[in-house]
Amino acid sequence: MSEIEIRPMQSMAEMQDIEELQLAIWGKDEREMMPGHLCHALQHNGAALLGAFDGSKLIGFTLAVLATVEGLTDRIDQVAAARLKMYSVIAGVLPEYRDGGVGYMLKMAQRDFALRIGVRLITWTFDPLESRNGRFNIAKLGAICHRYLRNFHGEMVGINAGLETDRFEVEWWVTSNRAKGRANRPRQPLPLQALLDGGAVLVNEVIFNADGLPVPPANYVSRPGNLMLVEIPADFQEVKRRDFPLALRWRRHSRTLFEGLFHSGFVVTDFVAYTDENEHRRSFYLLTFQDA
Repeated sequence: MSEIEIRPMQSMAEMQDIEELQLAIWGKDEREMMPGHLCHALQHNGAALLGAFDGSKLIGFTLAVLATVEGLTDRIDQVAAARLKMYSVIAGVLPEYRDGGVGYMLKMAQRDFALRIGVRLITWTFDPLESRNGRFNIAKLGAICHRYLRNFHGEMVGINAGLETDRFEVEWWVTSNRAKGRANRPRQPLPLQALLDGGAVLVNEVIFNADGLPVPPANYVSRPGNLMLVEIPADFQEVKRRDFPLALRWRRHSRTLFEGLFHSGFVVTDFVAYTDENEHRRSFYLLTFQDA
């Protein structure tokens, strides 16, 4: 792999490449694809359309548009700039380039774009059961989440086929010390045992069935605390492929947990991943109580 370049996308030829990239990353069909001509129109009107290039090859991209912060639009005394955020519509990297830092480079370029135009907040959505995305968005970038959206996109195909498209809506406060710290230096992973020793409550410790797949418990711990850990599958796509009814069970189980915790004042603030003594990969969200 040669040196990766991150730059704004402009030509119509590059816009057409975006369509092919979506097919390769998500298995979208034409009904769900972001058309190249739409991307071009948005870019022409100031959207942050950024591409990652390996030589002349487009290997990833991200699109973000200006939007308004919910709850402020009816305040006539609020200046326009304070009402604005960026909404990251879509972002992806070809599978063969994942784990090489390309996604991180794209998001840092998106953050730079927001800082240049004076926007402090970027939001986007992702499936909370996708461990890779949780670790990237929460632990690596420093985004937070306190909002759960049921079946946000409705019925979809490709990697989203067959399940309700529940999503986390994350907030990335790009001028915060949290985001600055993640941007300036690599961060050591959080140790699970240290969190447990410090009083964090593991709400739903999984068991592994005969096929080696994680199974959510029938009940979950309701003991109160300021720190809560919620376990999810380390590879949800594998669960979907090998045991689709189990994937459905995970969707309903995690929905109940996250909606309840968010309603009680908890915020997703970090992500933990490790491999246990039985060589099972484990993934956890850390939620922190925010006293209003």
